[in-house]
Parts: sequence; structure tokens; C-alpha cells
Amino acid sequence: MIKSNHSKQQGLYAVEFAIVGSLFFLLLFAVLEIGRLFFVWNVLTEVTRRGARLATVCYLDTANVAAFDDMISTALFNNNTIISDLSASNLQIQYLKDDGTQVLSSIDTNFIEFVKVDIVNYQHSLLIPGLSLTLDSPSFSTTLPRESLGVTPLTTTLCTPT
Repeated sequence: MIKSNHSKQQGLYAVEFAIVGSLFFLLLFAVLEIGRLFFVWNVLTEVTRRGARLATVCYLDTANVAAFDDMISTALFNNNTIISDLSASNLQIQYLKDDGTQVLSSIDTNFIEFVKVDIVNYQHSLLIPGLSLTLDSPSFSTTLPRESLGVTPLTTTLCTPT
């Protein structure tokens, strides 16, 4: 009696597919996550740009030399969760003198020449099955020259979310 090799190879294709398929799907999810990572970086860049623009044209809290919460909320797309874990604590707005030093007191608010907005302490979690990676955000920063700072001859302009 001759035994066939066919019985020894039953399920071979399923094993091969399990190995190759898992590698394929891992690579597929990694490519999708890299795309999502670029989207998050673009949103972070846009948040700093919006924050800097609002800080140059909106009235600031002269007593504390700080942006109002409404201004920060507007810069963060009115607190819509476009990306996870981004909050007002990640947005740092600084008012700077001509030499780049930060204006810290209400006495110096007339010397504000620049507004700088940074994203600080933001971490992005990659959603790749089987891998748990958290990336620290690179520095995202926008610096713009001051404009009106919300002060016009007739009134002050407070920025509120709409």
C-alpha cells in the first residue's frame, strides 16, 4: 500500500495564509496609521497658526498677560475633538518683546511685538493592532508680529467661539 503525501499537507495553505496575511494586515494598518499621523501633525500646525492669528487680533487679559479661554477654545476648533487628547493645556501662548523675551507683567504690555504659540506635551498613540506605540509630538510653533491685540479706537475685540 502506497501512502500519499496529500494527507501530510492538509491545512498547509491555511498556515501559510495566517503567516503572510498577518504580516500583510500589520503593514496595511501601519500605512493607515502613518496617514493618520500626518493628519494629526497638520491639525497641530493649524491649531498653532489659528492660535497665533487670534492672539494677534484679539484682546488679551492684560492683568495676567494671557490669552482668554474663549480665544484658546476658538483656536482648538471650539473644543471639537478633531484629534484625541488635545486640550487647552497643550496650547501655550506667549507674548514677546522685540528681543524675544516674554512679557510677564501688565506694565510691559505696550512692548509686545510678537505672539508665539506652541504645542506642548502632546502625545500621539498609534492604533496598530498588536503594537502599542506612543509618540511624543515634535515641536509645533507659530510666531506672528502683533497687530491690534484687540484694541481699536472705539472698543476692544474679545474673541468668542461661534
